[in-house]
Amino acid sequence: MPIRPLAGACAAALLLAACATTRRDAPPPPAPSPAAIAPAPAPDTPAVRTVPEAWESAKTPAEELDSLATWTTPEGGTWLIASAKSTHRLVVYDAQDGRELRTVGGKGAGPGQFNRPNGVAVFGDRLFVVERDNHRVQVLALPSFRPIGSFGAEVLRSPYGLWLNETEPDEYEAYVTDSFMDGARFDVVPPFDQLDKRVHRFRVQFDQAGRLRAHDNGTFGDTAPATALRIVESIAGDPAASRLMIADESRSDDSGHRGSTLREYTFDGRPTGRSMPQGSFAAEAEGVALWSCPGGDGYWIAVDQLAPLTTFHLFERDTLAPAGSFQGTATAYTDGIALDATASPRFPGGALYAVDNDVAVTAFDLRDVVAALGLDESCVR
Repeated sequence: MPIRPLAGACAAALLLAACATTRRDAPPPPAPSPAAIAPAPAPDTPAVRTVPEAWESAKTPAEELDSLATWTTPEGGTWLIASAKSTHRLVVYDAQDGRELRTVGGKGAGPGQFNRPNGVAVFGDRLFVVERDNHRVQVLALPSFRPIGSFGAEVLRSPYGLWLNETEPDEYEAYVTDSFMDGARFDVVPPFDQLDKRVHRFRVQFDQAGRLRAHDNGTFGDTAPATALRIVESIAGDPAASRLMIADESRSDDSGHRGSTLREYTFDGRPTGRSMPQGSFAAEAEGVALWSCPGGDGYWIAVDQLAPLTTFHLFERDTLAPAGSFQGTATAYTDGIALDATASPRFPGGALYAVDNDVAVTAFDLRDVVAALGLDESCVR
């Protein structure tokens, strides 16, 4: 989440020790030097297409919206749930038209209260909310938003994003990114040997009475200068391939690190050495989501947090090869995204939802994305 007016991004949402971050809470970084290493060069980039938004919500500047998740109601509607950092609450929208339905929470440390909520995720009828300044993940029941419990407060320092993998019924592996800085210096990334704590793993279980139990399964993160996870927020996974994609928001530096990208890890926390092609992101890699298509195909969608318009990049699910890029007509400085491929009256082929400049949310019809980029039409049938 960049300091205005710099163009940049987190990607769910990742710098060399002694380099400045680009978070809104910290001073701007020094000019990056052109440095060195990376995966294979990207092929010639096709033109960025324009896909008009299907709708835009009303602007609410006080909220500082960040991350998104969707939930299907018992009546068949869809809620779009957004974290609002500055007001320390959640904002719930009708995902069909962007109308605000309600808000939930307020500042505090008690159950059902929040302090700088950031990452959100829905699994079944449970909502997981990461709170940066309460240093925890809180779980609430849907649709009531009744607090169930929380975990991570003993070990999380500055958590931002999360992704959930169901391993058994009512049992999950939760991956939580932790972008703590170097001691009291909020603008300095820790030394490399501390970056093995960038992602926390928790085993989360619910008993027959719905009570929450969580076990700390440790941390991981590459510590090599060229491939370390410097500034982290966005994270998403692919259960079919046991693959995690983690956004490293940091830009190029003198250590051999060549800029913001998505880095691939296995579910057990091992870096594979793969990342998106060099030069894929002009600013910061932010929100990331997997678009699963029939037959096991699909695309990763990742935000390039730019102004005046965000660029959304698509990559092939398995090869990570570029599959096209698009922009809206209004959406800018996007943090979080949520992809919902479920058919609905407004979006028969599903929708991509995005945060617009911290003040609103927007929606894209996935049929329009397929048509604009020439993607596999089976993905929206």
